[in-house]
Amino acid sequence: MLAAAIFVVFPFCMLFAAISDMLSMTIANRVSLLLVASFALIAPLTGMDWATYGMHFGAGGLVLAVTFAIFAIGGMGGGDAKLLTGTAVWMGLGWNLLEYLVLGSVLGGMLTLLVLRYRGSPIAIFTGGNMFLRHFADEKAGIPYGLALGVAGLIVFPQTALVQWALEALAQH
Repeated sequence: MLAAAIFVVFPFCMLFAAISDMLSMTIANRVSLLLVASFALIAPLTGMDWATYGMHFGAGGLVLAVTFAIFAIGGMGGGDAKLLTGTAVWMGLGWNLLEYLVLGSVLGGMLTLLVLRYRGSPIAIFTGGNMFLRHFADEKAGIPYGLALGVAGLIVFPQTALVQWALEALAQH
């Protein structure tokens, strides 16, 4: 049951954040809260030691401080900052977090270039009414960066400590 929660909660949150950002240009607070609360409940049950557990929350605190500063100067949306924070708690302070942040930045940059190219193309006129593409076509809308963050989270997730624990637990049964 614990392994199932690990395999479901994080991916669901990443997919929900990506899709909701595409559709509404918002990422609900409950996504980030679910990420933090579920980690807080699940991690100790896997036998994670308290120092490592604390470092995971330290990663979230560090990411929150940096992203809050970037948000305060208008460099990113609040939903993106909160999603990054909740994801950082699952990744922990280490290579997984670094890989997530770099991959999210690269994918976000690629997404930005693609959206700007799309907005300048004639096809945006014809496809801009589609519910999934309307914010991509809107010159006044921002970039739904939650899409890049969600995909990056899903790519890095299999390497995290909780997934490794869950795979080992399943292999023993």
